[in-house]
Amino acid sequence: MTTTSNNPPAEGEAQAPRRSRLRRLMRYIPLIAPVLLWAVPCGVLLYTGQHWPLSVTVVATVLFAFGLIGMPLAMARGHGRRQQDRAAIVGDTLLGAGWVLFTWSVLLGILLRLALTVAGVGESQDRARIVTWAVLGVTATLLAWGHTEARRVPRVRRLDVPLPRLGAGLDGLRVVLVTDTHYGPLDRARWSARVCETVNSLEADLVCHTGDIADGTAERRRAQAAPLGTVRATRARVYVTGNHEYYSEAQGWVDLMDELGWEPLRNRHLLLERGGDTLVVAGVDDVTAESSGLAGHRAHLAGALNGADPGLPVLLLAHQPKFVDRAAAAGIDLQLSGHTHGGQIWPFHHLVRIDQPALAGLSRHGARTLLYTSRGTGFWGPPFRIFAPGEITLLTLRSPHPVTSP
Repeated sequence: MTTTSNNPPAEGEAQAPRRSRLRRLMRYIPLIAPVLLWAVPCGVLLYTGQHWPLSVTVVATVLFAFGLIGMPLAMARGHGRRQQDRAAIVGDTLLGAGWVLFTWSVLLGILLRLALTVAGVGESQDRARIVTWAVLGVTATLLAWGHTEARRVPRVRRLDVPLPRLGAGLDGLRVVLVTDTHYGPLDRARWSARVCETVNSLEADLVCHTGDIADGTAERRRAQAAPLGTVRATRARVYVTGNHEYYSEAQGWVDLMDELGWEPLRNRHLLLERGGDTLVVAGVDDVTAESSGLAGHRAHLAGALNGADPGLPVLLLAHQPKFVDRAAAAGIDLQLSGHTHGGQIWPFHHLVRIDQPALAGLSRHGARTLLYTSRGTGFWGPPFRIFAPGEITLLTLRSPHPVTSP
């Protein structure tokens, strides 16, 4: 059985989210990203000794110029005030393709040239063209593979999680985590239904969604999110907001999830009981909630735990891994998060690590607290996942004193 506690936080009690180093860096990306992503590959592939025929050079330069100018314009129309889905698809695809092309132009431009030099191939047109064709071949292969990975139903990742304070009656509790579904410009209603079918096949006791349901309002993305109403759990289905909800009328998403039968844990908790033992399942709004200006939206852990027996184990839902600092200070047993996408397109994970304490998987923080960070179920923006596959996660909670059959 489950029981709920709803204790709204007092005004002024929530901690203001820490200023993100990554967010400060991101302010400059719209200015420098197009130049880096398109001008650098253009120089590496066309103007470093290849001596292509003039027609090839002109056509290829025009294509790079299209990426340089078209990507920011399409993204502005797609993600700005106009919210044009077709423009967003073009802009997002160009962003992903440009990132991969830039990455491998730099890497292969350096490493392959070095290897050819060691092999005795001096500066020549042939060497320059080998680098060009290698970069184009690797880029095309990774984009094709990455698009397939992004659009497929994610594999199920299974993991046993030992919790020292978990009662014997709760040993084997099955918790399914989905997060960062990011329903958006590409219509993924069928994908959504297949994800939910996979979740149902896992026969979970508790199903959790840790936010970033979609890019766009609940009214606009309702058809893609509707299959979430078919998800089954023997005990409860719980949800917390992610930062993307606060770009898209977050209260509408809270209301829709409630309508679909999910329990929005907005700075509150419920009690999950089985076999005479109890688990506190708590949730907090995303750390960006307070700066959104929406009344009553803030990340408030004390409010989420208000009234809970401090002797009971706590499973906390918080969208961003960096909330684990507060969770560890409060002695939380297990925090479930998403947000990072595992970097989504390698090597973007290096930038994610600037802002977050964990990229993916299980990690320990402090004396008691475990954090599980999902790579996410869907994808944001560019329809690619490269060396960062999505996941549906099945966590089996383990007690140190399980009940054994006679």
